[in-house]
Amino acid sequence: MKSGSLTWVSEFVLLGLSQTQELQFLFLMFLFVYTTTLMGNLLIMVTVTSDSWLQTPMYFLFQNLAILDLCFSSVTAPKMLVDFLTEKKTISYQGCMAQVFLFYFLGGAMIFFLSVTAYDYLAAISRPLYYVTIMNTQLCVGLVVTAWMVGFVHSTSQLALMLPLPFCSPNILGSFYCDVPQVLRLACTDTSVLEFLTISSSEMLDVILFLLLPISYSVFLVMLRSHSGKVRRKAASTCTTHIIVVPMVFIQSIYLYAWPFTSFSMDKAVSFSHRAVTPMVNPMIYTLRNQEMQAAVKRLRRHWVVCKRE
Repeated sequence: MKSGSLTWVSEFVLLGLSQTQELQFLFLMFLFVYTTTLMGNLLIMVTVTSDSWLQTPMYFLFQNLAILDLCFSSVTAPKMLVDFLTEKKTISYQGCMAQVFLFYFLGGAMIFFLSVTAYDYLAAISRPLYYVTIMNTQLCVGLVVTAWMVGFVHSTSQLALMLPLPFCSPNILGSFYCDVPQVLRLACTDTSVLEFLTISSSEMLDVILFLLLPISYSVFLVMLRSHSGKVRRKAASTCTTHIIVVPMVFIQSIYLYAWPFTSFSMDKAVSFSHRAVTPMVNPMIYTLRNQEMQAAVKRLRRHWVVCKRE
C-alpha cells in the first residue's frame, strides 16, 4: 500500500544465520538443540506434575522455569527451522511484531525468574527448618505472577516503541528473527530517541538483576560455613554451577543490547546461543541433574512401563 511517495512494507526478509552450503549442518544442529529443549522441559513439567514427592516450592518454581524455557525457545525456533528449508525467508509485519512482543515478554520473565531461583536457594540454605514456611504457596505464586508481569511490562514498552513507526523499503533484516534494534534500523524516520530508550530499558533490567545475583550467591556461600561438610559440598556444587551458567545468560543479553545498533561478527552466534542454547541448558543445570528429580524420572518410567504392560 502507498502513502505519498513511500511504499509501506507488509513483510520483512530474513537473511538467516548463513547463506552458504553449511545450511544442512546448521539445520540438523538447530533441530537437535530445539528437540532436546522440548524433551527436557516437557519431561520436567510432566514429572513434577505427576510425582507427589515433588510438590514442593522448589520444584513448583522449576516447573514454571521449564514452561518459560519451552515457550521462549518456541518463539523463533519453528520459524527458523522452516526457513532453513525454503529459499525465500520472509516474515509478515504482524508476525514480526508478534515475535518482538513474545521474545521480550518471555525473555524478561525468564531473566527475573533466574533471580527468583537464587532467592529460593538462599532461603533453603539459610533457614532450612523454615523453608516451607518462607517459600509458602502465596509467595511462590506471587513470584511467578511477578515474573510474568515484569515480562509483560517489558515487552509492552518495547512494542509501544515499534507500532507507531512507518516502515518502507528496504525491508531486509540481517538476522534470523525480528528484534527491536534490527527493525528500528528500517524505520523511515529518525529513531535516535527510540534507540536510547531501547538500550535503557533492556540494559536496566539486565544490569539490576545481574548485580543482585552476586550478592545473593555471596550470602549463600557465607551461610554454608555453618553447615556440615556433606551439605556444604552438595550446596557448593549446585551454587558453583549456577554461578557459571547464570552470568552467561546475563552477559549474552548485555552483549546483545549494550551496543544493539552496531554490528559485530559474533552477533549471530551470541543470538543463537541466547535464544536456543540457554533454554536447553537451563533444565539440565537446574532440575535434571538433581538427585530427587532423577529418582522421580525413574519412578515415572516404571509407572509407564507397568501401564504399558497392562
